[in-house]
Amino acid sequence: MSSISGILSSAVSTGSSGGGSVTSQISALNKQIQSVTKQIKELSDNQDLTDDQKSEMEQMYESQIAMLEAQIAQLEQKQAEQAQQQTDSAKQSSEIKADGVNRPTSSNQIDVYI
Repeated sequence: MSSISGILSSAVSTGSSGGGSVTSQISALNKQIQSVTKQIKELSDNQDLTDDQKSEMEQMYESQIAMLEAQIAQLEQKQAEQAQQQTDSAKQSSEIKADGVNRPTSSNQIDVYI
């Protein structure tokens, strides 16, 4: 059972490392999910473990996959928020500010009456 916890802790610790772009983090997490899925498939071929041990390990692998998917969802949400902030800042910078010359301000306007 100690090998199970070692496998889980190493996979989880590499998944939560910071740095890099969001897309690279997401792709790293997807690779980890593929690795864990492969381990689940190999688990059925393992003759050294009892059925109870296999089912327990399968549950742990599935919970690990759920945690990795939750991390991916958080990163995707973070990416969406950053994109929204960029579009908001682009809209604000694209708005033309009144400078009083060709775009009059409230205190610098010309009233023409004929």
